[in-house]
Amino acid sequence: MDRNLALEFVRVTEAAAISAARWIGRGDKNAADGAAVDAMRSRLNQIDFAGTVVIGEGKKDKAPELYTGEKVGKGKNPVMDLAIDPLECTNSVAHGRYNAMSVIAAGAKNTLLNAPDTYMEKIAVGPLAKKVIDLEAPVKENIIKVSKALGKSLNEITVLMLDRERHYEIIKEIRKIGARVRLITDGDVAGAIAPSLEDSNIDILMGTGASAEAVLAASAIKILGGEILARFKPLKDEHTEELKKAGIYNLKKIYAAEDLAKGKMLTFTATGIIEGPLLKGVEFKSNSIITHSLVIRGISGTLRYITTHHHYHNI
Repeated sequence: MDRNLALEFVRVTEAAAISAARWIGRGDKNAADGAAVDAMRSRLNQIDFAGTVVIGEGKKDKAPELYTGEKVGKGKNPVMDLAIDPLECTNSVAHGRYNAMSVIAAGAKNTLLNAPDTYMEKIAVGPLAKKVIDLEAPVKENIIKVSKALGKSLNEITVLMLDRERHYEIIKEIRKIGARVRLITDGDVAGAIAPSLEDSNIDILMGTGASAEAVLAASAIKILGGEILARFKPLKDEHTEELKKAGIYNLKKIYAAEDLAKGKMLTFTATGIIEGPLLKGVEFKSNSIITHSLVIRGISGTLRYITTHHHYHNI
């Protein structure tokens, strides 16, 4: 992917993050999400490319903007697929909690898994442990193998997961063998990517979360050399029916990062809204707004952290 286009996407996530951040702690997740969606869509349509949203805000009849299948951009080339989340963690923003971002994953046509938004079982690790994980293995076995691959004792391993009742038994198992658990209230994109970053202090992501987040995270994890394994686990009958309509019948299939985000023509862009495992949040100063973003490009294999000062008279 062209490096200039990757930087254009940073401007998009910055705009969405700033718009959402104005709603932090106001208790209105719909207003926060709507502000982020409006800003992201407006900026995407100013870019000279031809994008198709393959993972977006939902079906066209439920999402008037950035719905799955919507065309964005003002050009004919390059043709790209987009997985977007203008505001990952709407509840975090509404209630002023930890961890929220604006995210875009982009790839060449037909490179990002296009599936109904449901749930997936997931395990994600960094490069040193990518060959030892097994989604079908017991929790204890995976953690022991990862600890050996990382050269850490079990009591040094930190597992991150969503704070959900469905994970309580797994949490007990993790603590029983001496590893640490770190819980997040929403949004596991950052949590899945974190083990692939040396300074994150997160070693493994485990648990069941949204399938869209698996694709978003996979684009970054793959470029960084880590691995994510995921398998559809619909929690409602209607989700199972949607998967069947999309031609997905084998719910036992395990998807690796390469299955979720194919090839090297990939980019992952994120801007922090509230501080989380990857990024600091939006900072409102007296004369400017400061944003913190990262751009990960598949072609170059680079990760760039970008701090931008937006002066009020230019916003």
